[in-house]
Amino acid sequence: MAETTEEEARTSGSVSPESTEGAGKDSADPAGGTTEKGGRGDRAGFIVACAVLVVCLGLVLYGVLGTEDGTGDDEPKVPTAAVTYEVTGEGSVDVSYLGRSEKGTATVEKNVELPWKKTVQVPLGRPPTVGIVLDAEGGQARCALAIRGKHVQSSTASGSYGRATCAGELPAPPSTDPPADNG
Repeated sequence: MAETTEEEARTSGSVSPESTEGAGKDSADPAGGTTEKGGRGDRAGFIVACAVLVVCLGLVLYGVLGTEDGTGDDEPKVPTAAVTYEVTGEGSVDVSYLGRSEKGTATVEKNVELPWKKTVQVPLGRPPTVGIVLDAEGGQARCALAIRGKHVQSSTASGSYGRATCAGELPAPPSTDPPADNG
């Protein structure tokens, strides 16, 4: 009988115990396990699968946690107008004014020494407003409001705890909705 080579034995499907000696690293273990070469392939596949999982997890976390712009400002961006608030007079006053806030909340500065001036960006559609309150000593103070450099209003407060308010109008922001079909 002619001897078969290891390759011929594998392709013909008839492998004798003698022909498999020395070939144990490429074949299945008779007990059903894998040999060293198959084990290395399984480990490499496991490592690749773990790497893919880590990358996917990183992308998910980036999508969830990395979407903020880092400013801490959760408000949507809307068009604004430059508004200048000015308070003149003598002494100190409490000043409240509308600044960059979609919610319409005012900023309050206490015991401001006069004169005082501040330019802020106010969202379109929000009425810019500045209010002043004199302290117990009273006196006289004047508030003024300018939108985009143009004077809009001024008002004067006098006496103990005197009050004055200046307000203006800003146009509403342009609509992002498509025009309605009237036909």
